[in-house]
Amino acid sequence: MSLGPVNVDDIDWTDYDHGKRAFRRKQLAPPAGGEDIGASLYDVAPGKRLWLRHYHEGNEEAMFVREGSGTLWLGPDAEAHALEPGDYVALPAGEESAHEIEAGDEGLRLLMVSTMAEPDITVYPDKDMVGLYAGAAPGGDSDERSISTYLDLHAEMAYWEE
Repeated sequence: MSLGPVNVDDIDWTDYDHGKRAFRRKQLAPPAGGEDIGASLYDVAPGKRLWLRHYHEGNEEAMFVREGSGTLWLGPDAEAHALEPGDYVALPAGEESAHEIEAGDEGLRLLMVSTMAEPDITVYPDKDMVGLYAGAAPGGDSDERSISTYLDLHAEMAYWEE
């Protein structure tokens, strides 16, 4: 790993296509030597969405809209907020930061940053699902993870049962 400037044009896009959730992503932090703060540039086509609505219990995220427009659904009640260039949104850990993003008619390009603490629990309230991550934070190197799984939010086992 070497520290120093990395130009976004020198980083390849990774494509994600899951129907209405389709976008391109450039992970900026690893090539620049980042360890504790992640940064990704996202390009979302018109009418497409990013990740499932979620929030983190152990990490904070933030976004900065560079180009285009879109809608951010934020908080437990998924209140709609218009997004436009220059908007910055802080997403501290916890339910108040549950979020989902959809690109507007001209698409959306945004920078997302996050702390990269692990372990982390990511909650997906619309699916009653949790993601558990240890060894590498969400957005980190999945090959480094000792735990990376998605479970029913209400799955439960008795602690003392053998």
